[in-house]
Amino acid sequence: MHYVASGSLSLGSLGLLRLLGASWSWSLAAGLGVYLGTGGWRYLYVVVRTAKRDINGLYVLLRVKLALWLHIRNRNTIPSIFSKTVARHPDKPALVYEATGETWTFSQLDQISNAVAHWALSQGWTSGDVVALFMESRPLQVALWLGLAKVGVEAALINFNLRRDSLLHCVGVSASRALVFGAELADGESTPFTLAFTWIMQLMHMPPCVYVAVSEVSFSLSATMVRFSTGDLSPDQMAALKCHPLDSILASAPRHPPPCTVSKGFSDRLFYIYTSGTTGLPKAAIVVHSRYYRIAAFGYHSFRMRPDDVIYDCLPLYHSAGNIMGVGQCLIHGLTVVVKKKFSASRFWEDCIKHNCTVVQYIGEICRYLLSQPVRPSERQHRVRLAVGNGLRPSVWEAFMERFGVKQIGEFYGATECNCSIANMDGKVGACGFNSRILPNVYPIRLVKVNEETMELVRDKQGLCVPCQPGEPGLLVGRINQEDPLRRFDGYASQDATRKKIAYNVFKKNDSAYLSGDVLVMDELGYMYFRDRSGDTFRWKGENVSTTEVEGTLSSLLGQTDVAVFGVNVPGVEGKAGMAAIADSTGNFNCNSFLKEVQHALPPYARPVFLRISPCVDTTGTFKIQKTRLQREGYDPRLTTDQIYFLNSRVGRYELVTEELYNAFEDGSISL
Repeated sequence: MHYVASGSLSLGSLGLLRLLGASWSWSLAAGLGVYLGTGGWRYLYVVVRTAKRDINGLYVLLRVKLALWLHIRNRNTIPSIFSKTVARHPDKPALVYEATGETWTFSQLDQISNAVAHWALSQGWTSGDVVALFMESRPLQVALWLGLAKVGVEAALINFNLRRDSLLHCVGVSASRALVFGAELADGESTPFTLAFTWIMQLMHMPPCVYVAVSEVSFSLSATMVRFSTGDLSPDQMAALKCHPLDSILASAPRHPPPCTVSKGFSDRLFYIYTSGTTGLPKAAIVVHSRYYRIAAFGYHSFRMRPDDVIYDCLPLYHSAGNIMGVGQCLIHGLTVVVKKKFSASRFWEDCIKHNCTVVQYIGEICRYLLSQPVRPSERQHRVRLAVGNGLRPSVWEAFMERFGVKQIGEFYGATECNCSIANMDGKVGACGFNSRILPNVYPIRLVKVNEETMELVRDKQGLCVPCQPGEPGLLVGRINQEDPLRRFDGYASQDATRKKIAYNVFKKNDSAYLSGDVLVMDELGYMYFRDRSGDTFRWKGENVSTTEVEGTLSSLLGQTDVAVFGVNVPGVEGKAGMAAIADSTGNFNCNSFLKEVQHALPPYARPVFLRISPCVDTTGTFKIQKTRLQREGYDPRLTTDQIYFLNSRVGRYELVTEELYNAFEDGSISL
């Protein structure tokens, strides 16, 4: 068997896949015969409806699995795979920075990442050391983590919206030896103009605020942590922040490959991506080389991407969607990726036309924002045929395809760290993916029954989890096998956080499974639909919001007052809007001063959209906050005598929710 290049399989490999497919077909036929013999005619209906989909899914699964096996056997890494991509087309555009029009060819990206590798070696960093990257999206961010990986150093990709305690936590939990930050996040002198147009503010339609992220935490960072800045900072600013100018250092660094040989393999750590969890602070999810490859490869093959595709990536590069599903197509499969610094609904289609984009990335909100734009000629003059992402509502899904002429939606589900990712390969409207009903054990994931209030697993008399029937909501779990790159769970930098995501005796005695934390529903044909976010998080504006983290921050701002934070549904809006119930027995709560404090303490997506001011907040006998009644009543002023406020981002203040305003939310005449 001969492996031609990353992302491509030889005829012998394809023959193996066909053989495996034939074996699967034989097993299916045998199983079908047995089942029909027992009178299971409904099974025949499922087979007829899903066989083509399942065969295609099996082909993609086996193709990726075979490639992973070959890479593991050859001890490849993402940098070594990228080197083969460079050799195939050195002069092809790799990354295009839409903000400046700058284009990096594959050779240039390789050379700049080599300069990064030499710089890392000059700092004395060795394999396993960690460097935190804190900057807005740009091609240099890719060159930094890729160059660090060439010498075995791991990057920690930090959300550029984080502030104060959350920022310090992310730097600390990864045990970073150095911090590289963008000038735009350095100092309080940043202009409102610069800040107003960051990616997250465009998504949230929030008013400008001042970035002081690094200067706020500068004195709290370890004295031994080396700091580097990229972008324009004055000598006085660099002196105040005790940082070195990285741009000039890289400009003078060698561009040839680094001399050292990295001992890492395909199952070793590549970098960290932070994800919100129920513990209250962001968790550093471990991304190994094989995980990066399989996410990108599944996306490429599941949605039938092509070598000549150009991807429009307007998602932040600290997320797996932007950095792996998007940029991964560049590094592994040789596609050109256009990196957008910030999402712009008004410029979206013009950008796609300008750069001849054929694939775009989205979160559900992006598609809704595009639909809310006035009709313009450019929205039908593009070459985009595929939109890849997650969180797309069925109503938005069909309207998006029809209005903009996009032929294919590539919806997928899967957290950065999970082992139970699924994909909607055949365009079933509303579904985030599927699992075969014919041979479900080919891909060992399952929906199991849980108590949706406590998220405790429901078990049978043998102590095993109870699988859900079609139509029953259940927690998505994936069987863990650390020897299988598709089934392994690498967890987080925190071992305690890792343990909380593993359950035992799930499929059978003494096994283990990853707990996704998400409740889904599967229909009769095996299509899965997102039900809700579990635990203490909710999804808003493309981000996971930790209720416990927000509660802690707000309570601290208010002198340790009882605060309950939860998500509420707003008609026509993707995800859940944050709502905070605040205990105030004095009747002197000041919304204006509260908002000013919140704007300094929380990133835009975590700030409460609704406030409920109550004499007290319900608690249990053990002083745990009770949210059931609050969630049920939501922001409806008719159900309570408490005052409820709404954050009007257009005027930058909280306004009282009257019955008239509530009705306007309900009928969709006011949008968030």
